[in-house]
Amino acid sequence: MRLRYNYRLYPVPGQRIALARAFGCARVVFNDGLRAREAAYEAGELYLTDAQLSARLTATKATPGRVWLNDVSAVVLQQALAELNTAYRNFFASINGTRKGRKAGKPRFRSRQDHRQAIRFTANARFRVLANGKLRLPKIGDVQVRWSRPLPSEPSSVTVIKDSAGRYFASFVVEDERGPLPEEESVIGIDLGLGHFVVLSDGRKITAPRFLRRAEKRLKRRQRELSRKQKGSANRDKARVKVAARTRECPTPGATFTTNCPRR
Repeated sequence: MRLRYNYRLYPVPGQRIALARAFGCARVVFNDGLRAREAAYEAGELYLTDAQLSARLTATKATPGRVWLNDVSAVVLQQALAELNTAYRNFFASINGTRKGRKAGKPRFRSRQDHRQAIRFTANARFRVLANGKLRLPKIGDVQVRWSRPLPSEPSSVTVIKDSAGRYFASFVVEDERGPLPEEESVIGIDLGLGHFVVLSDGRKITAPRFLRRAEKRLKRRQRELSRKQKGSANRDKARVKVAARTRECPTPGATFTTNCPRR
């Protein structure tokens, strides 16, 4: 079974510049591939295959206008094309009715104004978790990681994410082969109440945490501050980042939670 483990990253200024360069190159490769397929469709030509897009990328990296693509890991660029190919497959599957769940729309161009950026490193990139706890990423360096818990096995890939609040995260994909938990003979009753979160049959009482209510109050205050800022100003952008940070603490109703979210 594949699981995803998320951890907070703390890149130094030089590594942030390298990550921004990798985000930008991945965005350009994704948009170039999307533009090439749309041009072929409008011209009535055959659908460009994944192999053709990969060959175009190799040729493009040798041109003077795109030589700067060699400054980042080649795996990052290939993964950008893989994401484009997956987006097209999901789109076609939605049209044919073979896709389960919500329908996928047509792939859209990525913008440098997007507040969330992400790149993926697979095992071919030879990323490593070092003995000192840092994450070594090709052409970026050794990035400090805040480990909230150890990884159960060697990760097969890692996705570096920069969220809308300007924070960095590493999302590892690992194989977990642990079996079911052993059976226990002891039995205990649980009663959910209002005064206490849980009352156990042995008399123990667990106080209800008020994380959500406190987060809602902080989010409300930040949203009021944002509404007072002038549109297009630098102060409004700073207030937007603060709202984005509080929104992560106070998700919308119906949102899914992961048990391995790192602490702030």
